[in-house]
Amino acid sequence: MTKAVATHASRFQLPKLAAIALGGLLLTACAGNPPTEQFAVTESAVRSAVSAGGPEYAAVEMRAAQEKWKEAELAMQKENYEQARKLAEQAEWDARVAERKAEAAKAQKAVEDAQQGIRELREEGMRNVR
Repeated sequence: MTKAVATHASRFQLPKLAAIALGGLLLTACAGNPPTEQFAVTESAVRSAVSAGGPEYAAVEMRAAQEKWKEAELAMQKENYEQARKLAEQAEWDARVAERKAEAAKAQKAVEDAQQGIRELREEGMRNVR
């Protein structure tokens, strides 16, 4: 009788053990790995935005990118990798917007400068005609 009870109990324990092991694997998978690749991409995007003039021409977007980047770094230190990845992605896109906005503002300024140069040349030409 004891052997039958032991065999019966082991049949029920095996699925429990398998479920516990599977649960542990799932938790480990959810914890994930540090988003080092995303961090490298984000860092590059932030640096590029700064170089493009983001702080001057797109201050709001640049500030948002830098704040999210700092939050991502804090989440990474706390090993909250999913939150760190999400914040790093958001920081990357804010930085890309800042870079594009800065480039557009510089291009607009160049157009305005060229138009002003053309006006000055026309005025000078008109003075020479009289």
